[in-house]
Amino acid sequence: MTPKTLVRPYGDTTGDGRVQLSFTLPVPFSTPDDKARAEGAALQLAGKMGLDPAMVVHAKGMGPDFTFFVVYGRVGHLVDLSEVTVAEREFEELSPAEINLRIRSALGRKLVVVGATIGTDAHTVGIDAILNVKGHAGEKGLEYYREIKVVNLGSQVEVPRLVAAARAAGADAVLVSQVVTQRDAHIKNTRELAAAFDAAGPPRPLLIIGGPRFDPALAAELGVDKIFGKGTTPRDVASYLVHALAPARPAEAGSATGQVPADAPARA
Repeated sequence: MTPKTLVRPYGDTTGDGRVQLSFTLPVPFSTPDDKARAEGAALQLAGKMGLDPAMVVHAKGMGPDFTFFVVYGRVGHLVDLSEVTVAEREFEELSPAEINLRIRSALGRKLVVVGATIGTDAHTVGIDAILNVKGHAGEKGLEYYREIKVVNLGSQVEVPRLVAAARAAGADAVLVSQVVTQRDAHIKNTRELAAAFDAAGPPRPLLIIGGPRFDPALAAELGVDKIFGKGTTPRDVASYLVHALAPARPAEAGSATGQVPADAPARA
């Protein structure tokens, strides 16, 4: 059977075009008149966005001057699946044993990773999920890998301090997590990070950025080597590190098929 290329959103029944979206407006939601005016404003916005008909299914005041809405409605747009482009992974996903073996064979020492959040970003869940041994999504973090040395600087690290720490540690790679995105703070911080490492001179470590609001396609534009988005696991990052910093030797080509020497355990 030929797969569909044109599809509509699904809400109550197949192909009904129903969608649900949420947003906040700077309008009060206190008195009955306020509530009626606020819901009217939400419906006006929904109509301008192409939802017809639309209904407010949830509204809640957020302090004295703001209201949060959930709107449900129908759109007439189609999605053309043939026009969807997906960036293919440029590196193979390796097992922990393969990663350790590649680092030991190519570098002859531990691969050094320095991680942090920068600027005013105090969210360490992302960077800790990748670096800490407890890991994320059932996978151990980079601290688990015997051939990787991790220096986790924590949150709200100023860029000059991160540059100095990376140079002092002899970092092969710097991992930065950015969750705070108000006024594009994550974009500004990333550009500042790249500029600071460029100004510091060689050797420049691999610069890797992660966060739920990043577009992975913008790595070159922002001056970094790799951007990871939502759903990234520690093994994704570790596999990329060896792809970029510890390429396989011809004699080790079999490791990609799981033929890993018995002396290459994931962790001693």
